[in-house]
Amino acid sequence: MPDSARCKNLICAIDSADPFAAANLVAMVRNHVGAIKLGLEFFTANGPKGLREIAKYDLPIFLDLKFHDIPNTVAAAVSGAVKLGIFMLTVHCSGGAEMLRAAAKAAAETAEATGRTRPLIMGVTVLTSMNDADLKGAGYKWRLKKQVLNLANLAEESGLDGVICSPHEIREIKKHCGPDFKLAVPGIRPIFAENNDQKRVMTPLEAIQLGADYLVIGRPITKAPDPGTAAREIAGEINRAGGIL
Repeated sequence: MPDSARCKNLICAIDSADPFAAANLVAMVRNHVGAIKLGLEFFTANGPKGLREIAKYDLPIFLDLKFHDIPNTVAAAVSGAVKLGIFMLTVHCSGGAEMLRAAAKAAAETAEATGRTRPLIMGVTVLTSMNDADLKGAGYKWRLKKQVLNLANLAEESGLDGVICSPHEIREIKKHCGPDFKLAVPGIRPIFAENNDQKRVMTPLEAIQLGADYLVIGRPITKAPDPGTAAREIAGEINRAGGIL
């Protein structure tokens, strides 16, 4: 397979608040990535209308808003997100089992009622910007790896499709939750990129070999001198590895 082929499991994180800049980035990377992640920065500035404009580029959208509220509120938010036609969304596992079950139920019921494909509901375990010291400072009892595993088990038991985790937690989560439990992995930095604000990072090849299902990559693509070329190089790295295509 040629290096320039699209990698369907490569998700490009585009969180610019500027809708024109975001659309320009999507246009540059669309032939190499499998999906686009839109997060709080983009959605707060542009809302559903902005999301629909990005959807015109005919790439699946991962809406990363990390819902965390009482169960009824999260269920309503998930229902609204499903109606936008996204393929993946996030909720915080620390919201508890009742909230997670409400999210999963709302996604299934809304998809059935509207005739849409049910999006993947992914739980956020511990943010990749955090380490053991950060968790301790926030008052958490467990060290990082134990906390991540506890939350991943909770997500699986509550009916979620998978979790967001750092590359360093892939092996343990797959071991405990099974191969069908999806893992979307940020903190991915190709060799040519510098580490920025994430403390638990790994190269695409390393994450693939451990069993990542989706790789979420932002600045190494979007801040590159030529985002299209960067996306193509990363897709090529994954392809050559015989990875997750």
